[in-house]
Formats: sequence, C-alpha cells, structure tokens
Amino acid sequence: MAIPRRYTTLQVQCVNQVKQVATFATPKSTTKGANILPRKIAVIGIGHVGEAVAHQIVTQGLTDRLVLIDKDVKKLTADFHDLLDAAANLTRHTDIVMNDWDAVADADIVISAVGKINLITLDHPDRFAELEYTSTQVKDVAEHLRAVGFNGQIVCISNPCDVMTMIYQQVTGLPANHVMGTGTMLDSARMRRAVGEAFQVDPRSVSGYNLGEHGNSQFTAWSTVSVMGRPIVDVKDEVGLDLDSVEHHSSMDAFDVFAGKGYTSFGIAAAATRLADTILRDARTMLPVSNWRTDLQCYLSFPVIVGADGVEQQTQWQLTDDEQQKLRHSADCIKDHFNQVMSVEV
Repeated sequence: MAIPRRYTTLQVQCVNQVKQVATFATPKSTTKGANILPRKIAVIGIGHVGEAVAHQIVTQGLTDRLVLIDKDVKKLTADFHDLLDAAANLTRHTDIVMNDWDAVADADIVISAVGKINLITLDHPDRFAELEYTSTQVKDVAEHLRAVGFNGQIVCISNPCDVMTMIYQQVTGLPANHVMGTGTMLDSARMRRAVGEAFQVDPRSVSGYNLGEHGNSQFTAWSTVSVMGRPIVDVKDEVGLDLDSVEHHSSMDAFDVFAGKGYTSFGIAAAATRLADTILRDARTMLPVSNWRTDLQCYLSFPVIVGADGVEQQTQWQLTDDEQQKLRHSADCIKDHFNQVMSVEV
C-alpha cells in the first residue's frame, strides 16, 4: 500500500554500525514559507543515566533531532532500537541518530552523561571516586566537540559534576555562560520534597536551595527556604522538623537509591531535561545550576537565571555568615579536586 503524501520518512543513521530507515506517521507542517530550524540535542554516554535522559527527551518531544554517542556499541544499539519502538507509540516525532560525531557539530545542547558509577562504594559514598576516570573521559569528549566545531551549550551531569563542568569549559573554550552542570538541582528537589512531606504539601509549594558542590560539601541554605510563603526557620517547630536531618538526607539520599538498584537515573534525568528545556524555550527560569562564579573562581551551584543564552543573569542572596563560610569551603573543595586533574586553571 502506498504511503500517503502527507506522511514523511525518518532517516535514522548509524555510522559504521547500523543504517536503516524508520517510517513514522508525522504530518508535514502546514505553515507556508516557515524557516524554523529544527532543535537538536546530543546525549553523550548512554549508560543508566544517559538512557533515562534520552527516554525523557523522546517521550516529552523535547527536541526534533537526538544524537546518541557511546563507545559501547552493543548497548547503544539496543537503546537505539528500544527508543524507536517507543517512538512508534508516541504522538511526538524525533529523528534519532547514533554514533555520528559530525551530527553533534550543530547541536543546540550537548548533555554529558559519561561516567562510571560502580567506582563509588557504599562504605565510602563520595562522587569524587569517579574523578580520575571521568575526567579522562570528559577531556576526550571535549576534544571531540572542539574538533567538530561544536558551538552550542553543554549541560553536564557527569560526576563529580562541578569539576567536570569546569573541564568542559576549559577544554572546549566555550563561553562560561554556555557551559553548565545540573549541580544541586536534584539535591534542592530532594530538600523541597522532604520539607513538603513534613508540612503535607506538594514540593512545589516549597522554595529554596542547596548550594555549593553537587557532592558531600554542599549545604542547604536555610535562609533561602520557605514553605507556603513562610520562612522555614519560623515554622519548622510547628511540625517538629529537624533541619540538620533534612540537610543530610538531601545530600546523601542518592546513595540510598544507589544501594537499592546500583545507580540513580530518573531524578537526575529529570533535572537534565528540565535544564535543557529551559534553554530551548528561553524560559528565563531561576535554577541552582553549576555555573562559573568569578568571585569564587570555580563552578558551583548558585541560583541564576537560565534562558536561551545559557546563564543570563546572576542573582544576589543575603546568606548568613555561616552559609557564606560553607560556600567558600565548598568552592575550595571543588578547586582542590580540579587541580588534581588539570594542570592549568580556568
């Protein structure tokens, strides 16, 4: 049976591994004379986290074109076909390309999910356990990006996140405001969830942030936290909320998930796709992403306004003296580890 003219053919490429054509029922645009550039995201590193990110991108229809890059061709090919099977049941259309670095060159956003989580052990739960391995991988990816002339924006979720984000910026030479890490977006979400549960409200009724490193030196800036419009420090006793306990769990809950299934994926994938969506939609949303702080001379998480031009505006907060000291300590921790794997500072 002939395919109606109103449907288009999706060409899916896999350089040197798989070449095939998948056809999806996708109505052509009815806008005459439109010159709309397709959105493109590349996800590099298709492990547990990378596949979760790719799945959310496809199911949400976040981009028109998706590039998947990974050295494990067997695993990548399996995810590639699995996503195509999912796409056949979706109302949104995404072109998917596998292991084609040339296709990354004109991507709007690259999401870095490279890493090796099994280097982290529960008897010493620290994301810096991935430092040596992941820094080598990130340098290699950054060199590939520079070689193909990539000039878009980078969203880093590779751990340790802040150090890896710094490496990406230095090696690629991209503007600092175009290189971000998801930072404490997820940690802040965990904190808001815990506070919301204590007050029996949705986490979106809680505002506030965890700041600093996406790691063990982060802290909850309680001076920024409010629930239902009221400062948390004024209402915590109403429900007997232990702020120290909440702070501890918001930074360490990831390892509880890790203990149960050997990795984390859904939460960080949601943070990464939200950040990418914020950029693509020019949403100008305040988010605690890992961003370059001139005053501290490193990348770390602090609320900024994110839009189409990446980090578009810094924000100012009246932190307490104790919070300011914790922020400086976290910055020192990040810089110390950065200097272990990079001989020249950003």
